[in-house]
Amino acid sequence: MDHFTVQEMLDMQNQLQEKYRDKWEHICPETGKSKLLWMIAELGEVIDIVKKQGPGCIMQSPATRHDFVEEMADVLMYFCDIMNCYGITEEELKKAYTEKFHRNMTRW
Repeated sequence: MDHFTVQEMLDMQNQLQEKYRDKWEHICPETGKSKLLWMIAELGEVIDIVKKQGPGCIMQSPATRHDFVEEMADVLMYFCDIMNCYGITEEELKKAYTEKFHRNMTRW
């Protein structure tokens, strides 16, 4: 199975932005706040599935699982848009994530 990298997601979002550049907000720091709000809205859709369907349904119903994973993908798409808005690279994210992981591993 191939790995799916953050860089691939960033590149795919850039392709979407290029295709819809005349219809969508331009990717720049000024639109980062808007993208963050859209990401939160998508996260609300994920939460709705968890609240209404429950974890058992997500794990056992192929249709519910499909919807859940699709909404999670929407969250990640906006997350990548936000990274692109602020010029955050895969390397920066990996460094910050790894540092935070190590802090959390020794926290308690």
